[in-house]
Amino acid sequence: MDDFVKRFGRIRMEGRETSQEPLLSSSPLAFGVLYQSSDALLVSVPREDAYSLDLVLPRFWKSTILPSSPTTYFPVPYEDVEPIRKVLEKLRFNPDIAASVNILDIEQMKSDVRFLTGEDDESGIESRHSFTSGARVAAEWIKMRIEESGAECELWSFMDGFSPDVICRYKPVVPSDTRVIISAHYDSRGSFGRTRAPGGDDDGSGTTSLLAIARVIGRKGIKFHTNVELIAFSGEEQGKLKEEGEKVAQVVQADMLAYRAPDEPLQLGLPETIGTPEATQLVANISGLYSRELTVGYTAACCSDHQSFYDLGYPGTQVFERAGPIADPMYHNSGDLSERPGFSFDQLYGISKVQFATLLHVAGFEFSS
Repeated sequence: MDDFVKRFGRIRMEGRETSQEPLLSSSPLAFGVLYQSSDALLVSVPREDAYSLDLVLPRFWKSTILPSSPTTYFPVPYEDVEPIRKVLEKLRFNPDIAASVNILDIEQMKSDVRFLTGEDDESGIESRHSFTSGARVAAEWIKMRIEESGAECELWSFMDGFSPDVICRYKPVVPSDTRVIISAHYDSRGSFGRTRAPGGDDDGSGTTSLLAIARVIGRKGIKFHTNVELIAFSGEEQGKLKEEGEKVAQVVQADMLAYRAPDEPLQLGLPETIGTPEATQLVANISGLYSRELTVGYTAACCSDHQSFYDLGYPGTQVFERAGPIADPMYHNSGDLSERPGFSFDQLYGISKVQFATLLHVAGFEFSS
């Protein structure tokens, strides 16, 4: 920890792509250590540098942005969890849901993730780090693909120079002031000092799940009884929701779905601590109905976008690839490709079915005539 602090204080945060104007400060990082322990640092950095801090962090370190002034965090109100409790109480196997989730297309998933990683030699994407041109290419492409399913999409920029969040909405066929959100993050992180950041598992897999779900929504003409959003994050959108006073019935964030460790079964990891217990239980129960091939357990792996929703008082949970800690040897590595040992499209398919079935059960739906 001490060695890193000394080294970090000398680092100049500069743009990594010569094809664009540098988007990060070119002066020495205004860096201050506010608190230090054996396994954590609380540091002060300029806001524009905070979003690129991960470029200089060791592989298994994660940065979490905290506000510079006191912020109120909200518990999830008891009454806001009641809709999930009602779904849990009445949860039964639904053949229409099974027929919908079972036609998620694995071959199309393979094609989608290869586009995002640049393995297809067509997208030209080298990195999807949030300040790169590749991330902006990915955002536009994700937007177009989900719009093809009938959604209305927008690119929401949370900071100049950084790639936008892709926010896609399906309007309900009955009046509703509530929304259900399924999400992933499309930005990526590679090996320290290298520009290549394919992000096949983290989180090309979660983004591919969103695209697969959107395609079935369009193919089957699914109409929802609640506002539904598919969001591919690059940064933040949660604060915007709170400002608008939106009601959120449930958030299910998909983050790293595809890696299967040697000699382990297909798995679904659910958050051990960070998340709404009822939301997590609902996902576990739905897995037993529609993806019985998955072994379900808990993970302490931290931290994904659902945490910000949870901190703001919205019911939320996460789906992850493993019960236990991160095992992917290519985590935050430039070798995070889809064509490698351990990358399991069967597991990605199984978890995607769970995420989709959860959406259908919570939002309510019908098929267009």
